[in-house]
Amino acid sequence: MIDQAPQASFAVWIDAMRPRTLPLAIASIIMGSALAASRPPFSWTVTLLAITTAVLLQILSNLANDYGDSQHGADSTVREGPQRAVQSGAISSQKMLLAMLITALLAMLSGLALLWFSFGQQLGQYFFVFIILGAAAILAALGYTAGVKPYGYAGLGDIAVLIFFGWVSVMGTYFLQTGRLDWDILLPATSCGLLAVAVLNINNIRDRNSDKLAGKNTIPVRLGLQPARVYHWILLIGAVVLALIYVLQFYYSPWQFLFLLAVPLLLRNGFLVWRTSSPKLLNPMLKQLSISTLLFVLFFSIGQVL
Repeated sequence: MIDQAPQASFAVWIDAMRPRTLPLAIASIIMGSALAASRPPFSWTVTLLAITTAVLLQILSNLANDYGDSQHGADSTVREGPQRAVQSGAISSQKMLLAMLITALLAMLSGLALLWFSFGQQLGQYFFVFIILGAAAILAALGYTAGVKPYGYAGLGDIAVLIFFGWVSVMGTYFLQTGRLDWDILLPATSCGLLAVAVLNINNIRDRNSDKLAGKNTIPVRLGLQPARVYHWILLIGAVVLALIYVLQFYYSPWQFLFLLAVPLLLRNGFLVWRTSSPKLLNPMLKQLSISTLLFVLFFSIGQVL
């Protein structure tokens, strides 16, 4: 079929990539790298390649989300969030699929370069493990809302975000830097993952009505509005508590408590989500929590290396 959609502008493509979600991908890599720097060795090249790979995977997920929700009906006229590119007709389905393919290939190339600079000639020992992890990350990015049985419609998006924005990203980056896996890193990795889940939760609270109509059974759809707000508080408080436990367990400097400076921002987000009744008013809170998460991780990371 001939593509009849108008040529999408650069701004439309940038908007479809949803830049406000990218701090979450960057935050997890920063945390893993900072933890590695506190227990050397550490490489800036590995850090930059890991950030590039993570950002590409996040962009892939956002493009696939735009495409998938348009196919399954979640991006309808009753949706409270910003208008999506495919649903609005600004970008055709064919062009979005092509963009997804190109982004996936770039993520694969960046990931391979990351493995080479991490392990060099020892790559063979870890090659298949990280290839499987990389493939799983790409499939997770694509399968959230796209495909025949998208797991986001089954309400499994939260656990996927915890796994890939927390455990895989933070602990994987730490391993790529140090060549070892210390299980105490699970505490800050989970902290980072919970904040990423909280960002998703705001998105799902906002879209609860349209998701319900489309059969997208997110946590807010399954639990209801008020329990979803309680769940949001659990995610925020849990992230802070886990980071605090890690610092107390491995305390060596008062600088390690620097991350507490970001806690008021998280509390502000929690209170706003609790009080806000209009779904449209939740849009600024997505950006606020995404940036607050990045600041939380930056402060935590600085405290680890000082």
